[in-house]
Amino acid sequence: MQDSHVVRIGVIGTGFVSRHFTMELAHRKEYALSRVLTRRPVDSCGDFPFRDALTNSLNELIDKSDIIFECTGDVLHATETVEAALASGKPVLTLNPEFHVTTGSYFVDKGFLTEADGDQPGCQASLFEEAAAMGFEPIVLGNMKGFLNRHPTPEDMKFWAGKQGISMPMVTSFTDGTKMQVEQALVGNFFGFDIAKNELIGPETDDLKEVSKILGDAATELGRPITDYVVSRKLPHGVFIVARHKDEQIDALRYLKMGDGPYYTLIRNNIFVHLEVFRTLERMIKLKTPLLHNHATPSISVAAVAKRDLQPGERVERGCGSFEMRGICVRMKENRGHLPIGLAEQLTVKRRIEKDQIIGLDDVELP
Repeated sequence: MQDSHVVRIGVIGTGFVSRHFTMELAHRKEYALSRVLTRRPVDSCGDFPFRDALTNSLNELIDKSDIIFECTGDVLHATETVEAALASGKPVLTLNPEFHVTTGSYFVDKGFLTEADGDQPGCQASLFEEAAAMGFEPIVLGNMKGFLNRHPTPEDMKFWAGKQGISMPMVTSFTDGTKMQVEQALVGNFFGFDIAKNELIGPETDDLKEVSKILGDAATELGRPITDYVVSRKLPHGVFIVARHKDEQIDALRYLKMGDGPYYTLIRNNIFVHLEVFRTLERMIKLKTPLLHNHATPSISVAAVAKRDLQPGERVERGCGSFEMRGICVRMKENRGHLPIGLAEQLTVKRRIEKDQIIGLDDVELP
């Protein structure tokens, strides 16, 4: 990972992010695509733009790369590949919050590992750095969500998956709030923020001042900064921070149209996903500091919750993006023994679980 040569980037995954990231990578003279790891037969990936780079060999990917970029969204596969990459001494960049909040903490001290800018967690981390550099004291890290339906139908999800060109589990995870809960757990753990309640507060309002008041007051009452979100069809798609500043800056901030305080809302409403990954790549090479990870000692987890009554003997193939389970933020110390949503794969229900119940590890049989 040196400045003086073309940096070889190995990519894990062949989905939306991988395809569009590699297309942009081809225009960057300072980088070169080395290999792209896929679990599918290489000759079945006809829609991938750089088929000559495809491989089924993780060792080949690692050997030919200076930096590994993991972007599958798959927790278990990411765990295996990240472990191998770090063991080989290669720095790893991810766009995979689910991996971080499930197993990522184990790898924090195993090598260079960071989540990328471009998705909501990385954008919040970047906005935090900008706010802190200006003297603001962030007390809320927030996600702006345009819609939330905790119990979407398979028919609706199939329609939107086709319309948006993404997988059905992915669009379901977006819709039922699981992905957002994962994202807020990740940023909360990295910055040492708390949660106000299980599943967060999530006010539904189009008024940013009201958002700041509700969430700012919640953080103040708790005595700790919090991670949370807002649901609004009118506010821009993006992320926000509620912050305080010093008393002597109140008049200046009022003049700068930031309001009367004590809470100030900073927003970032451009989320460019794969295109922003390049900013984190540059950071890795020049600053050699992580933007974001789940911290070695996290306090927030994302627990699996039943979307409907589950009966003994039922088989659940996946938790994230399924119609059996969704994920919610919980404090780990108050929910010992819960089933993390990222581990809910290919399991069998052992006892009756009621709708909206937090699922315990003892309630299911894992493979």
